[in-house]
Amino acid sequence: MKIYKLILPLVAIAVAACAPKSPSQKAWEEIYPAIEAKIIAPTFAEQIFDIRDFGAKTDVASHDAINAAIDKCSAEGGGKVLVPAGTWLTGAICLKSNVNLHLEEGATLLFSDNLDHYPIVRTRWEGMDCYNYSPMIYAYQQENIAVTGLGTLDGGASIQNWWSMVWNVETDWEKDRRNTQRYGRPLLQVWMDEKKPIEERVMGHGYGMRPQLVSPFECKNILIEGVTMIRSPFWNLHPVFCENITVRDVKFNNDGPNGDGCDPESCNYVLIEDCYFNTGDDCIAIKSGRDGDARAIDIPSQNMIVRNCEMKNGHGGVVIGSEIGSGYKNLFVENCVMDSPELDRAIRIKTNARRGGVIEHVYVRNVTVGQCKEAVLKINLIYDQKSVGDATDYPIVQDVYLENMTSQKSRYGVCVTALENVNNIHNIYVKDCTFDNLEKEESISGQCDPINYDNVKMTLAAAE
Repeated sequence: MKIYKLILPLVAIAVAACAPKSPSQKAWEEIYPAIEAKIIAPTFAEQIFDIRDFGAKTDVASHDAINAAIDKCSAEGGGKVLVPAGTWLTGAICLKSNVNLHLEEGATLLFSDNLDHYPIVRTRWEGMDCYNYSPMIYAYQQENIAVTGLGTLDGGASIQNWWSMVWNVETDWEKDRRNTQRYGRPLLQVWMDEKKPIEERVMGHGYGMRPQLVSPFECKNILIEGVTMIRSPFWNLHPVFCENITVRDVKFNNDGPNGDGCDPESCNYVLIEDCYFNTGDDCIAIKSGRDGDARAIDIPSQNMIVRNCEMKNGHGGVVIGSEIGSGYKNLFVENCVMDSPELDRAIRIKTNARRGGVIEHVYVRNVTVGQCKEAVLKINLIYDQKSVGDATDYPIVQDVYLENMTSQKSRYGVCVTALENVNNIHNIYVKDCTFDNLEKEESISGQCDPINYDNVKMTLAAAE
């Protein structure tokens, strides 16, 4: 008997070790570290280029001086372009290879609302390719670039300037014949649907299309670290067609319209860690293009890690979509805290039959949700549904794993709004989770595979 008592535990351990790994376990143990190893923050030469040495002053717009410092730094092998403490008014800044734009503690780059300070450049606007106002900090086809330090990027937006371009309100901007995006946005959609060449899709003055705060385009090896972003006219951080991105210890505070925090679009190998989000839209929204433009260029977003972040207000904590036409795969989210009565959802996937895209291999673990309005997990395949689209455009969502999540209050634990005429939602797993104070455990409409629950506890809120 004593021999059996010794042998049986060893046998159990051996059997467990030989048992096949679940897809989730295999992903965390094998794919996650492989992605992490590919994301390496750039380093920079030691030399310093102080913007004051190039004529920057705190009482006038100094973008010419700042850009001159960046050009000099890049031409001489790279280094740090220093923004000292103080408030520096500026227009568009264009980063160049091997340059770290470093804001000292107490430094603020306050961006002008003068449209003439923003040249027309190649960009993407809500997943549609065009030429528009330069993002406030922009880079095009550069490598080894950074924005770092404990300073502030202040987009200077308010209802008196940039945000008035969203709504049709009586402002001096309208008197100056500067239209709102109610004109520019649908026109750009038409140009895309008509397959108008991108070079001919020139927006800018008269179209009302707000610029992003920071948006590198077709760049590699990017570091955004330490800074605070506030009052962005549009999305805060929007890398497009970029690779190897580290976003670390950044504070996103922006309650303006479309005030997304970090929106990597058609990007590969992205790490977002130790960040704080308090936004007027999605905290993190992963994208890969809209409709025809997505299908024409067909560059998916993939291989991203989000960890140790805090999300307060927003439409969603970590979101995939809605412009996700080229698809997404391999997202890992862990050790985040999401909590606000003004946070609508924790994990959100949104697309429609016009946008399409295959969204797969999403892994979430160890996320604490204090409260959110609608659902801990929301999947919506008829988001912003304007037209049905072809059958080949139907979106697919599959292989989504939520593990060890808790929520203290929400309307639903899981909410799925699927297509009525086809089932394109498969393999959704919720394991070892506790969702409390729910109005209803789940809400499912349309055609969807049953959600796979394993050791999930859901409690309904007590009737008042």
